[in-house]
Amino acid sequence: MRQDRDEWIVGRQGNDQVVALPEIGINALRLLAEGRTVGQTRGALRQDTGRDLDVEAFAESLAAAGLVAAIGTRRFETAPVPVSLPRLRQHHVRWVLAPILHVALLAVPVAGLVAVVLRGRSLPTWDDLVWARLGTVNLLVQSLAAWCLIGLHELAHLVTARAAGVAGRVRLGTRLQFLVAQTEVSGIWLKGRRARLTVYLSGLAVDAAVWGGCLLALAAGADSPLLPVVAMTLVTSFANQCLVFMRTDLYFVAQDLTGCRNLYGDAGAWLRHLGARLLGRASRDPLAGRRPGERRMLKAYAAGAVAGSIACVFVGLRLLLDVTWPLLARSGHRLLTDTDPLLWLDALVTVLLLTGLQVLWARLWWRRHGPRVRRAVRAARR
Repeated sequence: MRQDRDEWIVGRQGNDQVVALPEIGINALRLLAEGRTVGQTRGALRQDTGRDLDVEAFAESLAAAGLVAAIGTRRFETAPVPVSLPRLRQHHVRWVLAPILHVALLAVPVAGLVAVVLRGRSLPTWDDLVWARLGTVNLLVQSLAAWCLIGLHELAHLVTARAAGVAGRVRLGTRLQFLVAQTEVSGIWLKGRRARLTVYLSGLAVDAAVWGGCLLALAAGADSPLLPVVAMTLVTSFANQCLVFMRTDLYFVAQDLTGCRNLYGDAGAWLRHLGARLLGRASRDPLAGRRPGERRMLKAYAAGAVAGSIACVFVGLRLLLDVTWPLLARSGHRLLTDTDPLLWLDALVTVLLLTGLQVLWARLWWRRHGPRVRRAVRAARR
């Protein structure tokens, strides 16, 4: 547990659940941890604070979060959360938290930019992504580079979290129309701000170092087409990280610096409240009682999330209609008509790659949103 302004953050490493408790809640937790019964704890709090806390319901809520071993004779077993690279221990990677390493990583992109300018070289452009005659070669190389860089990015999050004493796990997921990899490190909420920001920014720091390394190699005269491909893939990745309405790395940085513990969830709850009010339904403002500054931040974030999501979906649909579907149609036509084995293979790989990514995205999206969709369908049929 750690104190955070006027509340306490409480959790258990190895468990995804982290809760925020007021002062009376942490007092109740300490009394229960001392071995007091529910009744004794309730009486002690009433005597000390004059408030009557439903300690039994409080204990039940902690048990639901996986933070209580037993209430009376009832025992609670919590399944361990899967961990990525379980053999990687904290003492193996504690060195990654050294400030000198962070300075060195940030020096690489600066050195790369300076070297490119001094040598009179031009920075990589989008045209460098299309360097091979066959479209399949471009697609495969870009996809392979992207997934290797994503793996390195997520590994940076995982390693820095493990160095801070947080297990963490890497999994695939979706954000709007994007297929993403993400590292879950809920336990980092129990650490200090420096450790939290280091974990959040570690992926971007490694991306910047790789990008700077590509620029240094180009400035030194290397002419491999892979260097511009990697550099521009990282530029695209950084642009995606700026979409903070999709809970990217920079989203967690903004959430931490603004003091909003659940920027995405609270803004979403307020938008649902507005929707209910517009439909004439009774709804309690979920931001009631929040600090004025926090309310303004959440409302501003909600407005930005709506605008950003609409723009993102619009761009995604345009790309789907103007790029993906025409490319699939052209490749499908070549599969049926071309007799050149090389062109036929080029079309086949293109179809398999594009459809495979779409199927993977759909499966991950349904795994996350499927239960909610089924509940909505059942409710509509009633």
